[in-house]
Amino acid sequence: MSATVAMILALAVGTYAFRLVGPVLHGRVQLPVRVQELLSAGAVVLLVALLATGALTEGGDWAGWARPAGVLAGGVLAWRRAPFLVVVLGAAITTAALRALGVE
Repeated sequence: MSATVAMILALAVGTYAFRLVGPVLHGRVQLPVRVQELLSAGAVVLLVALLATGALTEGGDWAGWARPAGVLAGGVLAWRRAPFLVVVLGAAITTAALRALGVE
Protein backbone atom coordinates (compact mmCIF):
# COMPACT_ATOMS: atom_id res chain seq x y z
CA MET A 1 0.00 0.00 0.00
CA SER A 2 1.42 3.35 -0.99
CA ALA A 3 1.69 6.30 1.38
CA THR A 4 -0.97 8.18 -0.56
CA VAL A 5 -3.53 5.39 -0.21
CA ALA A 6 -2.69 5.04 3.48
CA MET A 7 -3.18 8.77 4.01
CA ILE A 8 -6.52 8.73 2.18
CA LEU A 9 -7.73 5.80 4.28
CA ALA A 10 -6.57 7.47 7.51
CA LEU A 11 -8.39 10.68 6.60
CA ALA A 12 -11.53 8.75 5.67
CA VAL A 13 -11.54 6.87 8.98
CA GLY A 14 -10.90 10.10 10.88
CA THR A 15 -13.73 11.87 9.06
CA TYR A 16 -16.27 9.15 9.79
CA ALA A 17 -15.09 8.87 13.41
CA PHE A 18 -15.51 12.62 13.82
CA ARG A 19 -19.02 12.44 12.38
CA LEU A 20 -19.90 9.50 14.63
CA VAL A 21 -18.85 11.32 17.81
CA GLY A 22 -21.78 13.77 17.59
CA PRO A 23 -24.63 11.26 17.74
CA VAL A 24 -22.79 9.00 20.21
CA LEU A 25 -22.04 11.78 22.72
CA HIS A 26 -25.20 13.83 22.12
CA GLY A 27 -26.88 13.25 25.49
CA ARG A 28 -23.74 12.51 27.49
CA VAL A 29 -21.74 15.71 27.15
CA GLN A 30 -23.14 19.11 28.10
CA LEU A 31 -21.20 22.16 26.96
CA PRO A 32 -21.28 25.30 29.09
CA VAL A 33 -23.52 28.10 27.82
CA ARG A 34 -20.52 30.35 27.11
CA VAL A 35 -18.90 27.67 24.92
CA GLN A 36 -22.18 27.22 23.01
CA GLU A 37 -22.34 31.00 22.42
CA LEU A 38 -18.73 31.07 21.21
CA LEU A 39 -19.32 28.15 18.84
CA SER A 40 -22.39 29.87 17.44
CA ALA A 41 -20.49 33.14 16.95
CA GLY A 42 -17.60 31.23 15.36
CA ALA A 43 -19.94 29.67 12.82
CA VAL A 44 -21.30 33.09 11.88
CA VAL A 45 -17.79 34.54 11.51
CA LEU A 46 -16.74 31.60 9.34
CA LEU A 47 -19.76 32.00 7.05
CA VAL A 48 -19.19 35.76 6.71
CA ALA A 49 -15.53 35.18 5.83
CA LEU A 50 -16.53 32.60 3.23
CA LEU A 51 -19.10 34.99 1.77
CA ALA A 52 -16.59 37.85 1.68
CA THR A 53 -13.89 35.88 -0.11
CA GLY A 54 -16.40 34.47 -2.60
CA ALA A 55 -18.04 37.83 -3.26
CA LEU A 56 -14.99 40.06 -3.40
CA THR A 57 -12.23 37.97 -4.97
CA GLU A 58 -11.68 35.88 -8.06
CA GLY A 59 -8.48 33.90 -8.38
CA GLY A 60 -6.88 35.87 -5.56
CA ASP A 61 -7.57 39.23 -7.21
CA TRP A 62 -10.32 41.83 -6.82
CA ALA A 63 -13.49 40.61 -8.55
CA GLY A 64 -14.65 44.10 -9.54
CA TRP A 65 -17.76 46.01 -8.47
CA ALA A 66 -20.44 44.00 -10.31
CA ARG A 67 -20.17 40.83 -8.24
CA PRO A 68 -20.30 42.49 -4.80
CA ALA A 69 -23.26 44.59 -6.00
CA GLY A 70 -25.05 41.41 -7.05
CA VAL A 71 -24.31 39.77 -3.71
CA LEU A 72 -25.60 42.88 -1.94
CA ALA A 73 -28.79 42.82 -4.02
CA GLY A 74 -29.29 39.15 -3.19
CA GLY A 75 -28.64 39.84 0.48
CA VAL A 76 -31.22 42.62 0.54
CA LEU A 77 -33.78 40.36 -1.16
CA ALA A 78 -33.05 37.57 1.32
CA TRP A 79 -33.33 40.00 4.22
CA ARG A 80 -36.73 41.08 2.86
CA ARG A 81 -37.66 37.36 2.86
CA ALA A 82 -38.03 37.00 -0.88
CA PRO A 83 -38.30 33.44 -2.23
CA PHE A 84 -34.98 31.74 -2.93
CA LEU A 85 -35.45 31.81 -6.70
CA VAL A 86 -36.09 35.56 -6.57
CA VAL A 87 -32.95 36.07 -4.48
CA VAL A 88 -30.76 34.12 -6.90
CA LEU A 89 -32.27 35.72 -10.00
CA GLY A 90 -32.07 39.20 -8.46
CA ALA A 91 -28.38 38.77 -7.69
CA ALA A 92 -27.64 37.32 -11.13
CA ILE A 93 -29.60 40.00 -12.97
CA THR A 94 -27.95 42.79 -10.98
CA THR A 95 -24.48 41.43 -11.72
CA ALA A 96 -25.26 40.82 -15.40
CA ALA A 97 -26.81 44.28 -15.85
CA LEU A 98 -23.81 46.01 -14.31
CA ARG A 99 -21.41 44.02 -16.45
CA ALA A 100 -23.49 44.83 -19.56
CA LEU A 101 -23.16 48.50 -18.66
CA GLY A 102 -19.37 48.12 -18.51
CA VAL A 103 -18.96 47.98 -14.74
CA GLU A 104 -16.37 45.37 -13.91
